[in-house]
Amino acid sequence: MKALVRIAARGLPTAPLDAAAAFHARVLPQARRATGSDMLLLFDPADHSHETWRRGAVEELAREAAPCRVNGAVGGSADGVESLCDYLNNAPGVTGQVFALDGNSPADD
Repeated sequence: MKALVRIAARGLPTAPLDAAAAFHARVLPQARRATGSDMLLLFDPADHSHETWRRGAVEELAREAAPCRVNGAVGGSADGVESLCDYLNNAPGVTGQVFALDGNSPADD
């Protein structure tokens, strides 16, 4: 099975609007270049104010990239990311989701 393309959406600004703008300027073009492959967007933990724009970005990318799958992960150690990748590789219908890793929430306070 082909490996998921992992795209770092890390180091974004603290303010949600600024983070969303930076994501769309820096990460979105990279994700669009990966169209044709299943993707996992890797986000840093952030407070609840980031949850909506992250979920919206992942859902819209998933629609745009179909039939390829796009999901997101918040936080996570290398082991947590590997476990999620293993899960996603065995769950071919899962797309457009944002997963919390290692005790984080999709938007961790």
